[in-house]
Amino acid sequence: MGFNKRTHTCGELLPDDSGKAVILNGWVSKKRNLGGILFIDLRDRYGLTQLKISPDKADLYKIASGIGTEFVITASGKVIIRESVNKNIPTGYIEIDVDNIEILNESLVTPFVIEEDVKAAEELRLQYRYLDLRRKKVMDNIILRNKVYQIVHEYFAVHGFAEVETPVLMKSTPEGARDYLVPSRVHKGKFYALPQSPQTYKQILMVSGLDKYVQICKCFRDEDLRADRQPEFTQIDIEMSFVEQEDIFNISEGLYSRIWKDVLGVELKTPFNRICYDDAVSIYGSDKPDMRISGLMKIRDITDCVKSTDFKVFSEAIESGGIVAGIKINSADAKNSKIEITRKIVDNYTEFVKKSGFSGLAVIKADENGQLQSSLLKFLNEEVINNIKSDFNIIPKDTIFVLSGNKSKVLAGLGQLRVKIAEDFNLLDANAYSFTWITDFPLFKYDEEEQRFAGEHHVFTSPKDEFMKYLDSNNREEIESIRANCYDLVLNGSEIGSGSIRIHNSDTQKKVFNIIGLTDEEAIEKFGFILEAFRYGAPPHGGVAFGFDRIIATLCGTKSIRDVIAFPKTVSAASLMDSCPSHVSRQQLDDIGLSLKT
Repeated sequence: MGFNKRTHTCGELLPDDSGKAVILNGWVSKKRNLGGILFIDLRDRYGLTQLKISPDKADLYKIASGIGTEFVITASGKVIIRESVNKNIPTGYIEIDVDNIEILNESLVTPFVIEEDVKAAEELRLQYRYLDLRRKKVMDNIILRNKVYQIVHEYFAVHGFAEVETPVLMKSTPEGARDYLVPSRVHKGKFYALPQSPQTYKQILMVSGLDKYVQICKCFRDEDLRADRQPEFTQIDIEMSFVEQEDIFNISEGLYSRIWKDVLGVELKTPFNRICYDDAVSIYGSDKPDMRISGLMKIRDITDCVKSTDFKVFSEAIESGGIVAGIKINSADAKNSKIEITRKIVDNYTEFVKKSGFSGLAVIKADENGQLQSSLLKFLNEEVINNIKSDFNIIPKDTIFVLSGNKSKVLAGLGQLRVKIAEDFNLLDANAYSFTWITDFPLFKYDEEEQRFAGEHHVFTSPKDEFMKYLDSNNREEIESIRANCYDLVLNGSEIGSGSIRIHNSDTQKKVFNIIGLTDEEAIEKFGFILEAFRYGAPPHGGVAFGFDRIIATLCGTKSIRDVIAFPKTVSAASLMDSCPSHVSRQQLDDIGLSLKT
């Protein structure tokens, strides 16, 4: 069966087109019978146009009467001005007086109604993703994603970057998350890995003399998924030679400024805010702080000011090397609601911190006259109370929340509580885009379970010059103090990018491997190819990678990256639409020399 090729899309006809003969193709979104006249809303990815079929056109009316929702049809007719205008859509001022209609394909009754305010569960929509994609909201997300692709390509082309595709089948170098392994049929017993990132390849490109590399690439990590993680994701991958950290920041900030201006019409303020890792953790309790919070609610370490107290909870924490710290909130901080810390709210926050392993939450309130009220006060002497007042600069109607214990645990707990309070009392500026660089990360982290050091980011990150001397140390404290030429980009409390200035010297790289317990033989086995490359004139270089899915989700105003990926996986890494992963035949396993454990 043929069809009449469309002359226009369903989203472009306006009153100026009145009188034109047109042909439209698309899907039936809705059909209505009003006083004997049939109205059909025809949809394609560009929009929606109303068709009008009069009962005096008997043959045409009969065909139209048999049309169901989601049928694919072609319709021709004349553009006329609507009597009843729909101002909610661009084409709402016109309709098509249909003189011919043809059914190109019928549709079964869909498992859910395809509408913007969809009632179906996400699992059902993912199972029938091709139907869910017909919804304007979801389709618009995919179209916006395409627009950002084009912006990225153009931006880096103007700045002299070369786009290079790196291999999808690569060597397994398990130092981070688990690799997805791909068995080789030709080399039985050997495996490829899907790249967690193109890290080693882009560094080798720098050794090759390609001084500006970029790629929008797929990455794969076989890790336990969180609510908003995907086993495969997309990133903007960048690497540059003969650069310093500032060069990476400048090219990155230019990219975001261009995207936000072209997509949202928003002028971003540059340079972006910058905070070193140690300050971010000690002041905001997180290495990805949300800087949109009104008043910012900074964490105050009050260990010194309460060290003379006899209060057992505090004194035991201090004696064991821990800290006492808190955050302050004032009723004036709220923009659209009055903050009132009731007994119920205190109980809720106490339960909240208990989930992080704390036995309780200390609360100190200042009444309208600035007088402190707390069950804690009877355990504190006047000097300690005055110290707390001074440290927090307490004013009337302030509330202080205090935790004590292990330093990292207390800071993280207060960081989480800070965000919780901000969400509960509308302290987040939902219309703001707060970009912050977090710099000077630790080079190493100590794995207590394995009793060894590992790379905080990855093992090719260079230490800052003033810490180079500690690469020869056997002292845990000195090794943990090493700070790296490493940086994350945080947007509204979410990490959207990470990078570093790399090690380009073989001796330095070997020292880093020694600290993480990698023997020379293991280093050669895992990374011999890049170590060998470094011996042939590796330039100073660095780069960054940005989470493309998270960028698009932010631009679309959605919290879930699944909403901006055409065919996403569930939180259990399954594709419901095509039942993936799936079993394979015995023959396929035999071909690659594998057998399954029962």
